[in-house]
Amino acid sequence: MEQSLEQIIAARLDKLRELRREGVDPYPAKSARTLTAADFIAKFSALKRAKKSVTLAGRLMVMREFGGLTFGILKDGYGQTQILFKKDEFGAKAYQGLKLLDAGDIIQTKGTAMLTKKGEKTLLVKKFTLLAKSLRPLPEKWHGLTDQEARFRQRYLDILLNLEVKDRFVIKNRLVQSIREFLLREGYIEVDTPALQPLPGGALAAPFKTHYQATNSDVYLRIAPELYLKRLIVGGMERVFEFARVFRNEGVSTQHLQDFTMLEFYQAYADYNELMKLTEEMLSGAVKEIFGTTKVKFGGQLIDWKTPWPKKSFRELIRQHAGIDIDKFPTAESLQAEIKRKKIKLTYAGRAGRGKLIDELYKETARPKLVNPVFLVDHPLDLSPLAKKMADDPTKVQRFQLVVAGMEVTNAFSELNDPIDQKERFQSQAKLKRAGDSEAHSMDDDFVKALEYGMPPTAGCGIGIERLVALLTGADSVREAVLFPFVKDK
Repeated sequence: MEQSLEQIIAARLDKLRELRREGVDPYPAKSARTLTAADFIAKFSALKRAKKSVTLAGRLMVMREFGGLTFGILKDGYGQTQILFKKDEFGAKAYQGLKLLDAGDIIQTKGTAMLTKKGEKTLLVKKFTLLAKSLRPLPEKWHGLTDQEARFRQRYLDILLNLEVKDRFVIKNRLVQSIREFLLREGYIEVDTPALQPLPGGALAAPFKTHYQATNSDVYLRIAPELYLKRLIVGGMERVFEFARVFRNEGVSTQHLQDFTMLEFYQAYADYNELMKLTEEMLSGAVKEIFGTTKVKFGGQLIDWKTPWPKKSFRELIRQHAGIDIDKFPTAESLQAEIKRKKIKLTYAGRAGRGKLIDELYKETARPKLVNPVFLVDHPLDLSPLAKKMADDPTKVQRFQLVVAGMEVTNAFSELNDPIDQKERFQSQAKLKRAGDSEAHSMDDDFVKALEYGMPPTAGCGIGIERLVALLTGADSVREAVLFPFVKDK
């Protein structure tokens, strides 16, 4: 009869008490591991020839007894290997002690390399030590996406049992390191800016609000590090970057998170065209470095990150996919009427200015059609309150977004450095905020003051790391690219 979870835990607690009665410490402080499982497999032939004794440590994933033989799978953070206990070599009393072990226990095993009759590389165990007694059984089956919430709640089990999950975060680490090394080679300085800010700024997003008791003041979790990084440009730090944890109080979806990692980098005496070239080189190079190729699968598509990447106009994409020429509708009211006339349904339900309407129209109709890397350019001014206007068309701004497989991976600008223009745009955004647009930008007088001291021509770029990781690892959601994504209480 199958045991209940409560019965299994009770039986393991009995074993724990018995171990302690026998003088065994079930949770010792250290281990004497000499090799990882991966190293044991890689060096197996030499170890077998030398009959050299080695010590492995890891989690006992499986235990099966066949007469006087007990086979197990030992797994550590680098791989796994088969282990074997032989009663006639191990000793009857010591072999009897195996009854106090369970799948899930973390153990240390000392022995020699051997091949089984089936040719499997195996550690013949001469001695073992319990390092941590597992009181809960590992899940026998893990049902993938049907148990997604359970996987996120118990991410440690997800990583332990699903190799592709762990591999995703190894790739994420390598990606961050590759980008960091590239920027450092380009003369950038890595910095830290405040996560708690008196005003939310640097993006169009609703913030999380909290209270700072020591100063009796309301503060916000940052929605972007942008305005502080540009203050550093004013201060003479000409190339700066930050991997910043940012927080946005918006809905959770396959492409959105309430907190995520944003890389932002700024370069003085450069414009957005220069940063476009740098971004191409940096990301394409990182993909090639990690995967050995520029072609990476995502869903059922093969995405080629080979450069150069094409540029496409914001206006032309919307006209192509929605049948609306946004330049013919200069107000939010006229654009809203045209969207209704075209019977296009937007998912955004709040009150929105013209910029927000244009953004939602693009996301609904054009963005899902973009597969290979493409630079989206010629954004309307309404959508970009922090960007510099085009010299030949003041209704457009010097901005680019990198879009891959329907996801916006980067956002970049020739930054606005005219303090009077910036103040006017902040004032326009503040009116939208008072009218009910929670994602409109706040008025930031201190940032305007910084610009009044003079900021050189500057270009800046932001990259959502989790979206990029999701693209590169075939994840169906950016939540898969976060170790511990937020989930609601049961």
